[in-house]
Amino acid sequence: MKKQLFFIAIASLFTSIASAADLYVRDLGAGGSYSTISAAITAANDGDRIIIRPKAGSLPFIENLTIDKSLSFVSEINFSKYILQGTITVTPAAGRVVTIHNLQISGTNTISVSADTTGGRTTLNILNSTTAAVNAGVANTTLNMSGCTGAAIAMSHGRVTGNKLTSITINTPTIDTNPSTDDIEIIANAFSVTGTAINLNQKNYNFRILNNFAATGYVTISAVKNNSTNEIINNVISSTNTSNAANNSIQVSSPTGFTGLISILNNVFYYIGPTFGSYYPVTASGVSCYVYYNVSNYSVSMPTITNSGNNNTASITLNTTTYTVNGLAANTGSPEDDFADIDLSRNDRGNFGGSNSWTNYWPTAVGNKPQVNYLNTPRRIYTGTTEMNATGSGYSK
Repeated sequence: MKKQLFFIAIASLFTSIASAADLYVRDLGAGGSYSTISAAITAANDGDRIIIRPKAGSLPFIENLTIDKSLSFVSEINFSKYILQGTITVTPAAGRVVTIHNLQISGTNTISVSADTTGGRTTLNILNSTTAAVNAGVANTTLNMSGCTGAAIAMSHGRVTGNKLTSITINTPTIDTNPSTDDIEIIANAFSVTGTAINLNQKNYNFRILNNFAATGYVTISAVKNNSTNEIINNVISSTNTSNAANNSIQVSSPTGFTGLISILNNVFYYIGPTFGSYYPVTASGVSCYVYYNVSNYSVSMPTITNSGNNNTASITLNTTTYTVNGLAANTGSPEDDFADIDLSRNDRGNFGGSNSWTNYWPTAVGNKPQVNYLNTPRRIYTGTTEMNATGSGYSK
């Protein structure tokens, strides 16, 4: 009986996979395709893939999209983006997964999830795209974003890796009724805002902020999950603040009843000024912070931190074009980091240190080719211009 049930389950799986269809969108409906993305969405079923051919002359599809099914959107031409002049609105539903590849949003049009999800979770994946603002800051919603260039991102949960962004806000004043089993992860992103680069105010998940480069911005933690264990490791956080209230690189606080632990290790704290009062790299209240093996160009004094040590000042400079730090001593980070850097050294500080090194997410000479992302989505891998069959695995601390 067990074998029969197993066979039925496998047969059902293959039936589901086989039923998924590819729908093509081309200018003027060439070759019997759909002429608009909206028409393809209307005709599609859950699980289908919509393949969009970029218009000649970099002309956009001029339409607003409402996505009310689980669909994937990809470009018909390898390494080329299709352009949309319009907004994208994802209608939430339990179990809905929308994946967008190789999109270029024209102007300031946004991608958003329109409301909280009830009875389950909505997942929005955005990969190798150029976007304006993305708003997924609603309950029971996951945003996974990788290899993109974009503006301000609002989210409540997800994994954001290897992007060039203005800033990220994670603000969830309510508790998710259908929580994810995964942490919040913000890894290897470049932030351009002068002000708050990462603003995290949520009570649902552990978080990991790793290997980011904020050239002129700082990090604010305003609430944590109760009894959580969190990490802020191997980041470069620079501040050009002009008010005493924001005269820090990392500011940590949490309301009564929501406390946890944050390990703050191997970061570079770069302060440009001007100073108002004293500059403290990290300030904290209501949350236990372990602040060790960080380096600063200005000060390592942190009177609100009980557990700290081996933090040093050094003559360092930032290169905001190559996202590198000059003047760092190699292998002087936390010995608790047992994982080698990508160059097989250990315990380097800043965004090139540790197993989540910047180089993993920003390979050199990538050209216009998409990065290999963390999601379980189809990928073509090339040696030069020759497509090859390959499998890969990775291990992250």
